[in-house]
Amino acid sequence: MVGAGAVRSHRHNSPFRHVTTTRPGSLTAASGSARRCRSTTVTPVIAPQAAAPAAGDTRGIVMPIGGAEDKVGRMTVLREVVRLAGGTDARVVVISTASSLGDEITHAYLQIFASLGVTDVVGIRPESRAQAASPDLVEAVVEGTAVFMTGGNQIKLAAIVVGTPLGQAIAAAHGRGALIAGTSAGASIMSTHMVSFGSGGATPKFRMSQVSEGLGLLPQAIIDQHFTQRNRFGRLLALVAGNPAQLGIGVDEDTAAIIRPDGLMEVIGRGVVTVMDGSEALTTAYTATGTQPLMISDVRLHTLPRGVVFDLTGRRLVSAPGLPDVAGPPSITGPGDVPVGTRPDSRRIAVEGAHETIAELRRRPAST
Repeated sequence: MVGAGAVRSHRHNSPFRHVTTTRPGSLTAASGSARRCRSTTVTPVIAPQAAAPAAGDTRGIVMPIGGAEDKVGRMTVLREVVRLAGGTDARVVVISTASSLGDEITHAYLQIFASLGVTDVVGIRPESRAQAASPDLVEAVVEGTAVFMTGGNQIKLAAIVVGTPLGQAIAAAHGRGALIAGTSAGASIMSTHMVSFGSGGATPKFRMSQVSEGLGLLPQAIIDQHFTQRNRFGRLLALVAGNPAQLGIGVDEDTAAIIRPDGLMEVIGRGVVTVMDGSEALTTAYTATGTQPLMISDVRLHTLPRGVVFDLTGRRLVSAPGLPDVAGPPSITGPGDVPVGTRPDSRRIAVEGAHETIAELRRRPAST
């Protein structure tokens, strides 16, 4: 693997546009931003289908991020990406194809990961399916311990990456244990059935959203992002109604779902992950017409803030901060069970629930 600060240079005679492979050391500050890096022209060659992981290989973690993750403050989500990728030993590949910001977003993530201690990080940005067949880009993914896909337009990302040697390399990297993380569009593409577009709103309606083929890293789930912030409850619920075998997973901004190979999902970040289970639902999704609201009954709903662990395979809560310990039998206490000499703390008892007294409620301003 080439050292940090270098840009691969394999030039061939080719009619195709340039494919840029960028490293942090190749960025030069100019007027507060980074100058455009050199490009690498490659001849797109269709590679063979990526082989399935050998027996005994362990799949890696999949980490969908809901978009708008903190990039200037504590960077909780991005720090976790670095930790799971191997810390200072990580080799991170940033794929910025989805973004409309071009080199600007590539440079931003290269600098962010470098500031978090990653010394080996490279950015790639194929702009066509032919470029996604580049051996250089495939090699970058093969050598990485983590792939990070930026936000932007998931239809563009899927149209360029899915079913190409680059897409196959991402799936193979997941199969051998690499972390696959993505924010916004980069989160949606992890599903087999990818949310490609749709309208917002709380009410599920017929033809409210459209799905396309994703990378298939999470075959049991449909991922949606910017979930609470863009009011995408209805469209995900409509998709679950039409695909009841799939879990609907809506990820809020600056929030991530860390999904392990055994199906356990842990939530980190500022918001919540919403899980919709329609496996026992009744619905009119198959009789609705036009843009009719859908009847859906018996959908199980889970809203999961940071620290919660959820089993996607068993579709059940595993643990959550603040829940009481109910492992043992319930307690029944009588006067004889009170330790001798125990005196109640009258001040603590008086304070508990004091804000809920009638006098306190009367002093509250009336709601409008």
